[in-house]
Amino acid sequence: MTQTGSVRRITVLAAFLVALVASLLTPGRAAAASLQEVTGFGTNPGALKMFRYVPDGLPAGRPVVVVLHGCTQNAAGYGGGSGWLQLADRWGFSVVLPQQQSANNATSCFNWFQSGDTARGQGEAASIAQMTDRQLADVSGDPARVYVTGLSAGGAMTAVMMAAYPERFAAGGVVAGLPYGCAQAAGSPYVCMYVGATQSPQQWGDRVRAARPGYAGPWPTLAVVHGTADYTVRPVNMTDLTEQWTDVHGADGTADVSDTVAGHPHQVFRDPAGRAVVETYSVTGMGHGQPVDPGSGAEQCGTAGAYALDVNLCAAYRLGRGWGLG
Repeated sequence: MTQTGSVRRITVLAAFLVALVASLLTPGRAAAASLQEVTGFGTNPGALKMFRYVPDGLPAGRPVVVVLHGCTQNAAGYGGGSGWLQLADRWGFSVVLPQQQSANNATSCFNWFQSGDTARGQGEAASIAQMTDRQLADVSGDPARVYVTGLSAGGAMTAVMMAAYPERFAAGGVVAGLPYGCAQAAGSPYVCMYVGATQSPQQWGDRVRAARPGYAGPWPTLAVVHGTADYTVRPVNMTDLTEQWTDVHGADGTADVSDTVAGHPHQVFRDPAGRAVVETYSVTGMGHGQPVDPGSGAEQCGTAGAYALDVNLCAAYRLGRGWGLG
């Protein structure tokens, strides 16, 4: 090989390497973001773990969604299976994923039924609030566009955060969950889950108002998604959630919109000013779990699995669109 030939080959190789590095640094080709654990986010009185997902290149001023897993689940599995991480990449927002520890609850349920974990400034509720504040600071998120959602025990804890920290959340999405204060009203979490608690709309609303004494609003709006064949958390809990939060918002109990979405009954309740404050999706024939609709379509998201049920409706997509995320 001549010296000229060697130089030519080195030059070609160098050009190839430069092109390869440039292609890897191109935004469209960059490696996907990954879930990260965050420590030292506060005093953490509930002894929870904090994980977060921040899409690559996310600008300041974007929304934050707090996503709470169900029993026997963890942050990564629920965040990915529900579709929330997929939508974070698609629409551009960051996600906070609190995770329960077995030392707190043997089946990894958030302790939505324990007064010490559901009162403002205490336990798990305070830990989740601290995580939210840390995320807003770290990513320069928009404090006016913070949302909370969860499945089952995570759905019940969603109602807790809406009641105990209403100033932090613009809206909440409860999937197969329960109203705030239900365990105390029913005398047992199991009665609440399987039967429901006997409360009037005003009594339900009073429980929320008592969680944040003296707070005059605005209160978070609510969306509820529940399967009609859920025998773990009975659908009556969706009715009770609706009564609770329409009362908080001063709305009557008559739906202003009754139609179907993806073939499933859907209702919207408006306050006296005409603002949609409660929205419900009654998923026909679905058992206990998170509705997903796997695929690459514009309205699809999620991955089917345990407690992630393919019913041609992705709850995360519907909630996110309702909140103006996408």
